[in-house]
Amino acid sequence: MKAFPRYTQPTNGYPWILALLAGICLTACSSSGKKKGGQTDSTALKQPKVYSVLTLAPRKEVLYADFPAIIQGEQNVEIRPKVDGFVEAIFVDEGATVKKGQRLFRINAPQYEQDVLTAQAGVRTAQADVSSALLAVNKVRPLVEKDIISKYELETAQYTLASKQAALAQAQAALANAQTNLGYTNLVSPVSGVVGSIPYKIGSLVTSTTTNPLTTISGISEVYAYFALNEKQLLDFTRDVSGNTLQEKLAKLPDVLLLLADGSTYNYKGRIKTAIGQIDTQTGSSNFRATFPNPQALLRSGNSGTVRVPRTIDSALVVPQSATSELQDKRFLFVVEKNNKVKTTAVTVTPTPDGQYFVVQKGLKAGDKVVLDGGTGLKDGASIKPKPASPAIVFKTTAPASTTAATDTDTEL
Repeated sequence: MKAFPRYTQPTNGYPWILALLAGICLTACSSSGKKKGGQTDSTALKQPKVYSVLTLAPRKEVLYADFPAIIQGEQNVEIRPKVDGFVEAIFVDEGATVKKGQRLFRINAPQYEQDVLTAQAGVRTAQADVSSALLAVNKVRPLVEKDIISKYELETAQYTLASKQAALAQAQAALANAQTNLGYTNLVSPVSGVVGSIPYKIGSLVTSTTTNPLTTISGISEVYAYFALNEKQLLDFTRDVSGNTLQEKLAKLPDVLLLLADGSTYNYKGRIKTAIGQIDTQTGSSNFRATFPNPQALLRSGNSGTVRVPRTIDSALVVPQSATSELQDKRFLFVVEKNNKVKTTAVTVTPTPDGQYFVVQKGLKAGDKVVLDGGTGLKDGASIKPKPASPAIVFKTTAPASTTAATDTDTEL
């Protein structure tokens, strides 16, 4: 019988078993450590995080309502010819500053010179007829007084004299009219101001029915800025500003600013003096007019700008814009409630001119606590550890009103 081979144990068996047991031990310890560590991390996550919280208190804030405006001179006079003829001379240039009575154009119209000569001849003829009639009266009167001829002859001579005197007056009126027409060939400025464009050059035929004026003279010592309020804005203005009449309300408005086309602020403040209380059915708006001084003639008719109307709020609730979030055209922020839990709150706001803060119109009240850094992953109903923020630090970057940027044009007066 063949014998089976005898099993011989390897000489390195014990070290291999020890290594296997050691690996199992390390795995168990590692699993135990991860579990323990996981419990520690979970406990740490459940601890409330620290968030800066601002307690709202009323503040004085100035808001602005901006309205696009068109600027016109205080006087805007069109220079039009009253007689027909050719432009013979132009004595000013476009954009020049002129004084009242300064000559602008001369129109070549020889017929009016001839009319003057004809009228002058007619006056001389009428004067001669009057003189002849007067001699006849003086000749007849002594004869009538001596009863040499009848009184009828004297009355006839007197009537003839009156007729000749009337003819003289008529001739003199015709001369004055001819001289006036001749004067229209020299056009002078009726006001002091700035010359506009001159569409007709020397040699152009112009008539009294010409569509375009020869030029326009704008008196710009003061300028008018015309702007419009829509129906809602006009209602808000009527309700918010005290006064029995619209003019009384306008008189109580503060001075307004003018933003120029390059975004800079005009050096002089203006006043809103005139308003049309009726709503234009075509545009749905009411027109207002602000008056600004223009001593340096910087503003010209036709310029565009923005009228900025200030509005002071004595008890405004102000929050940083960074504390809010926007979703579907709505603004939200986190308010700290009891037990230091936060609640998402919708608010209606108006931006401040510096673009850093919001004035809360609806949704909050004085004393509410607002989370300043609520946009960093905070969720509704979460617990936090509030850290009071100093209002002096939160609002220290507010820029002066005179240097701030324009606000939304939908801001109400």
